Amino acid sequence: MSAATVGAPARLTDAELRAQEKAAKKAERERQKRIAADEKAERKRSAKAGFANVNNPRRSTLMTVLCAIFAVYCLFPFVYLMINATKTQADFTSTFGLGFGKSFALWDNIVTVFTYQDGIFARWFINTILYVVVGAGGATLLAIMGGYALAKFRFPGRKAVFAIIIGAISVPGIALAVPQFLLFAKLNLTNTPWAMIIPSLVSTFGLYLMWIFSDQAVPDELLEAARVDGAGEFRTFFQISLPLLAPGIVTTALFTIVATWNNYFLPLIMLKDSNWYPLTIGLNQWKDQASTAGGQAIQNLVITGSLITIIPLVIAFLCLQKYWQSGLAAGAVKE
Repeated sequence: MSAATVGAPARLTDAELRAQEKAAKKAERERQKRIAADEKAERKRSAKAGFANVNNPRRSTLMTVLCAIFAVYCLFPFVYLMINATKTQADFTSTFGLGFGKSFALWDNIVTVFTYQDGIFARWFINTILYVVVGAGGATLLAIMGGYALAKFRFPGRKAVFAIIIGAISVPGIALAVPQFLLFAKLNLTNTPWAMIIPSLVSTFGLYLMWIFSDQAVPDELLEAARVDGAGEFRTFFQISLPLLAPGIVTTALFTIVATWNNYFLPLIMLKDSNWYPLTIGLNQWKDQASTAGGQAIQNLVITGSLITIIPLVIAFLCLQKYWQSGLAAGAVKE
């Protein structure tokens, strides 16, 4: 026998290869069983200790079913809008609500929405953007600055301000609409954009939220170090504190944006000129058009307009979602 033949490894037969493959699969199954048993034991220990391991969560069929039901409940109106926005007026009144019509008229409905009544919908859309940018944007800015000042500065009357804020949160906004109307009527500001913008500048919940968030997210030691290095209060706020407050700012901004965008009762009593209507009042006027003498039913336009109305809010939530996720980890690491 040659040296090459002696040094070459012996080839395995097919039966031996199948046996090794079978043994490897058996070992893998045994390993998976041990991992599952260890995870089950860890969940039991966590349950007895009163806490849960997020890396090894307990599976709950009941919670899964409840979350699925809640998801369907939240998504059902959006699905209804998307389906019925594709229908003509005739199909809307003659077909099932969750079924498509005989023709796909989504694009025609969108064009008609922006051209109906000389394009008044576009004016309502611009009005809503104006109220949100100036009103909600101003409310967010005031909430940021006020909450930061209340959290990081000590001054006489601070506790009284806290009591006033808590009391203001407990008062529903609709209860203040009539007093606001009487006040703005005395100032001759009704039926003007200021009747929508000025009340929107005040967000007591946003102020309270930024107060609590500023107190937790901005360490006092960091501010003291900046002051020792010679930084002024404005520079400290804009260059050091503001980046740390990003998740709270986004949360406050979304709350104020949604509140202003969906505001209905305040413009209903403040505005009479349709040229200053926001989308909420304008679409409601279209909805009630069929009940007026000689009015034409345009439910298909109301549905399509409602779908267009919520698209900016959906985009805002999707774009700002990462800031919310970063805020969830704030304070998770003990210093």
